[in-house]
Amino acid sequence: MRLEELKPNIGSKKKVKRVGRGPGSGNGKTAGKGHKGQKARSGGVKGPGFEGGQMPLQRRLPKRGFTNIFRKEYSVVNLADLEKMAGSDPVTPEALMQKGLIKDLKNGVKVLGTGELTTKLTVRAHKFSKSALDKIQAAGGKAEVI
Repeated sequence: MRLEELKPNIGSKKKVKRVGRGPGSGNGKTAGKGHKGQKARSGGVKGPGFEGGQMPLQRRLPKRGFTNIFRKEYSVVNLADLEKMAGSDPVTPEALMQKGLIKDLKNGVKVLGTGELTTKLTVRAHKFSKSALDKIQAAGGKAEVI
């Protein structure tokens, strides 16, 4: 193989359509835009949501609610998931990430009470639901808030 034998892959190069370059090009005169009308003008195509001058739907509808910019989002772990962590004591956010039970920490880890806990565990997390706290203590474990 030599340098002059190299070719681009088939279909990787597209020919640029040169519009408005005379009748021989097939796209001369009106440059593929037809005759007159809004879409034939420069800057004539209006954006999405434009309704011909009528008040657009997104402006007609009332605004509702707000977004709390101080909202904290927690990675959620259920007690049923903690049952799988029987060997590792204490259960920490780092251990949960290593086991693949949570993807990232976000603002911390919150333990929820879905499922049953049979093993005695020391769980360290940022938040606990009331039912999760009760079930951990009922199993003889400890819940420590980080």
